[in-house]
Amino acid sequence: MNIMKPTLAFLALSITAGVHANNLDAARAIENKTNLTSSYSQQKVDRSAEAVLTMKAEIEQLQEEVKNLAVYRDHLARLVDNQNQETASLNQQIHGIKETRQGVVPLMYNMIEGLKTIVAQDKPIKHQQRLARIAKLELMMGQADISDAEKYRRILETYQIEMDYGTKLGVYQGQIVLTDQQNIEADLLHLGRISLVARSLDGTHYWAWNEQQRQWQGLSNRDSSSIDKAFAIASKQTAPSLITLPVSVKLAASTNEESK
Repeated sequence: MNIMKPTLAFLALSITAGVHANNLDAARAIENKTNLTSSYSQQKVDRSAEAVLTMKAEIEQLQEEVKNLAVYRDHLARLVDNQNQETASLNQQIHGIKETRQGVVPLMYNMIEGLKTIVAQDKPIKHQQRLARIAKLELMMGQADISDAEKYRRILETYQIEMDYGTKLGVYQGQIVLTDQQNIEADLLHLGRISLVARSLDGTHYWAWNEQQRQWQGLSNRDSSSIDKAFAIASKQTAPSLITLPVSVKLAASTNEESK
């Protein structure tokens, strides 16, 4: 009986030790599993945190792009507004140009008619040249390859030439029609529009334009020297000096059409 007791005690201890060992292994397994789960969870948290940071960076980048796009949108809006203003201004200018052209064209025709009147009522200074110049202007008005601006410039140029006839001393050759309707070639000289005289090519006959009667009037030989001197000055053959010429103007209060 005494021998059996130690044996039972040892067996009981062995069983108890086995139970404790199993419990310890189970605890270790649970601990390992817990540690593994915790590790996975931490990795997941780390990945989530990294994803959050990435998304935050992307959001900030997108916000910056949206801000830049807003600035660019405002810039485009200002450009469009400016272009609209320029378009409106151009349309207004085009409309003004159309109105100007509609007004300029009749004006140019009226100016040409005015030139005709001037030449018809004026002394016959370079008469044929002036008529030919007006004929060219009339022909020009029907030419589509010449701009309205150029047409207007040429008409103004013709008016300037007409003005110059009234301020210059000029000499040229041309035909004159005498009182007997005889056409002769002669040298002509004009001092502005004050005096218009003619001299035969052989220098033996002289005439002055009588504005009152609108015809050429013969001059006496006593006028020849002063007229020859005027021709020499106009041709730059002698130095300018005082000259005396017949006056070819209308005298409203006198019956004497020619005076000196």
